[in-house]
Amino acid sequence: MIYTFDVEHGKLKPNTAQPWARTRSGAGPRHLDFHPNQRFVYVGNELDSTVIAFEFDAARGTLKEINTLSTLPGGYDESGAEKSWVADVHVHPSGKNVYVSNRGHNSIAIFDIDRESGAVTAAGHTSTKGSYPRNFAIDPSGKFLLVANQNSDDIYVFTIDPKTGALAETANSIQIPTPVCIKFLAL
Repeated sequence: MIYTFDVEHGKLKPNTAQPWARTRSGAGPRHLDFHPNQRFVYVGNELDSTVIAFEFDAARGTLKEINTLSTLPGGYDESGAEKSWVADVHVHPSGKNVYVSNRGHNSIAIFDIDRESGAVTAAGHTSTKGSYPRNFAIDPSGKFLLVANQNSDDIYVFTIDPKTGALAETANSIQIPTPVCIKFLAL
């Protein structure tokens, strides 16, 4: 659903130019994040483990699909115990990459973003080193990605390669019961 915000009255109203953006039936849109240039939006679909790149028209408040890709590696079998669900999506502050967490596959899917078109291409997967990555966050400097693994009671810290967007393990982790959200304070 797409809404406009009435600042004067503090109310949401359906956007008249486009009241919703269509996704595939059963996709299950869960989270979205805006590209730093505000021209693109990336939506993580929980139920079919995909990410959609949209072109965003801020003046009209409309979304136009660019492309959709799976967040799981090719050949991953989601039958039975291997079912996976998208949980969270974040665009790197540089605008070069978008990251999506997969609960079940227990990974962060990495996508390169085409600066001109906003389209995404698959760039790999990194294990979250735990179970059920419900949430993750990129620190404000863009150097680190922290993953909250809900079912293994831990948060792992990864470095982000500034050129490729690839994630690398660090020796930093913390045990914490059922972490589900990571936020950074603006200083």
